[in-house]
Amino acid sequence: MSSLRLVLRRWVCLSALVALAVSGLAASPELKFTLQKRVETKPGNGEFRVTATAEKWNPKQTAIIVCDMWDLHHCKNAVVREGQLAPVMNGLLEQVRALGVLIIHAPSSCMKPYEGHPARERAKSAPKAANLPADIGSWCRQIPAEERGKYPIDQTDGGEDDEPGEHAAWAAELKAKGLNPRAPWTRQIDVLKIYDHDAISDSGVEIWNLLEQRGISNIILMGVHVNMCVAGRPFGLRQMAKNGKHVVLMRDMTDSMYNPARWPFVDHQRGTELFIEHIEKFICPTITSDQILGGKPFVFSGEKLRKGE
Repeated sequence: MSSLRLVLRRWVCLSALVALAVSGLAASPELKFTLQKRVETKPGNGEFRVTATAEKWNPKQTAIIVCDMWDLHHCKNAVVREGQLAPVMNGLLEQVRALGVLIIHAPSSCMKPYEGHPARERAKSAPKAANLPADIGSWCRQIPAEERGKYPIDQTDGGEDDEPGEHAAWAAELKAKGLNPRAPWTRQIDVLKIYDHDAISDSGVEIWNLLEQRGISNIILMGVHVNMCVAGRPFGLRQMAKNGKHVVLMRDMTDSMYNPARWPFVDHQRGTELFIEHIEKFICPTITSDQILGGKPFVFSGEKLRKGE
């Protein structure tokens, strides 16, 4: 009888240890971020101060949307800058993917090459969410909060910062390849690896459904271009913010379409910063890649590319 009790006791102890081990393995490591925002020093005075808030996110309740990191662009300088950005971004995606973050690749107007891919089918097959916003399939060019401020840069020329001769040569090169010089993109840049357990979509509806299916409330946007697609797409910052997602911009994993020859006549890097400041004031907070990768935030190299000369 005593032997039987001993065996049972050992079995109970072993079961408890196994359960504890499984529980430990199942627990997700936290993502630790410092969110940067700009708030008015007094309501309505138009003066802002930078604030920082520490947060911890569950990776399994988090998604990264990679916006329009295309293989080509009509602006040559934009292509070169993206070529610098993409390897760092891919390293970051690899790291957070391993933690359980859902990676959503969103190269707009380029879904055809991915038909049949498991990641594309995952987005298409997500069931319709009960709380699907009425306008989630549309661009959003402004949310009410932005009415309190002035749009920070003139992008009415499309924001191209190529030199005229360089731009003409680039357009001719694209045309010789049988591509539309104004819209030459065909797919996402190959540097960014896509895995079967990722998702691929350029649809605000599909992406919203997928987020709701998985109980994801935390969204990180990265990609190009911050003052156009990243902010305004159906899956962009404005739509996610106004519809209640906890969304942030990774401010060093982006670029802008801004021409320094236009108002406010600052260099390209400063133009990008001005729009990011606008986002921090009126749309959502921002974070930086070093909060995941360590080291320092990413900075484009080359004086010409930074200044858009």
